[in-house]
Amino acid sequence: MTNILKYLKAFLYILVPILVLNTVLTLFYYFNWIGTGTMNYLKLFMVAISMLIGGIYIGSQASKKGWLEGLKVGVEVIFLLFIIGYLAFDKGMDIKSLIYYFILLVSSMLGSMIGINKRKGA
Repeated sequence: MTNILKYLKAFLYILVPILVLNTVLTLFYYFNWIGTGTMNYLKLFMVAISMLIGGIYIGSQASKKGWLEGLKVGVEVIFLLFIIGYLAFDKGMDIKSLIYYFILLVSSMLGSMIGINKRKGA
């Protein structure tokens, strides 16, 4: 049961920054403070940073193999994003999506490696 709570908390550490930063970016885009091209890069950066934060949390909770914990969380979030994109927006899989998901997965794994080293160093 504690493992499920650990992963749910990591998921919240990923989801909350995405929602908050997405609201801020939407407001900036609505008032034409940023352009479309910039918006696309900022969305990728925002989700990657959120995955990094979630990875740091899950890595700090792990006892060994932080990269594996980050991989688990990353795959779960990517699976959720893929299902939402496929069912809600009828978006299939293309090379752009694969690169996007790979960046998110690496970000989550890197965060968990940072988190496990932060835990052991303290």
